Amino acid sequence: MAEIKLNAAVRSEFGKGAARRTRRANLVPAVVYGHGAEAVHITLPAHELHLALRTANVLIGLEIDGKDALVIPKAVQRNALKGNIEHVDLLTVKRGEKVEVEIAVHVEGELAPGGNLLEYVQNTLLVEAEATHIPESVTVSIAGLDAGDSILAKDVPLPAGSVLAGDEDAVVLQVVAAQAEEPAAEGAEAATTEA
Repeated sequence: MAEIKLNAAVRSEFGKGAARRTRRANLVPAVVYGHGAEAVHITLPAHELHLALRTANVLIGLEIDGKDALVIPKAVQRNALKGNIEHVDLLTVKRGEKVEVEIAVHVEGELAPGGNLLEYVQNTLLVEAEATHIPESVTVSIAGLDAGDSILAKDVPLPAGSVLAGDEDAVVLQVVAAQAEEPAAEGAEAATTEA
């Protein structure tokens, strides 16, 4: 995964009013923490941050007052109506360090014929990977699965360098039979036609 570079500025104003002024200036308030260091409150350019966060678990290289920091997004708060980013929590990481992150689960292939439905029990998997080599997603084959079949977390093929960090017996995907509607009772049908 490529590292995205962003310039950050330390912020000294806090509170709702300061946050609103920051957002009006097309900046996003953020906090950087981790490795036992004191939290650093910063602002980031809104558009560049939005583009960077399109990639899940993106690795961001920050320049804060002449110092470099390597971070990954830990929590992103968005406006419920507009969808724009209101605040970001960033976790400091080091090259070679292992981190736990959630990665998306994608499927490929077709289920067995017969009106089966695929149910996502989990959309993501918790994995441990090197901070500079976090996979974006995993792909699972559902080819030929029939009603009653399921795929457990331990059955999902992980990219090299990643290990499962969550419950290995957790169900990730399961196949269920489609529910057919029961025909209406004939007596009830006759009563409605007479009325």
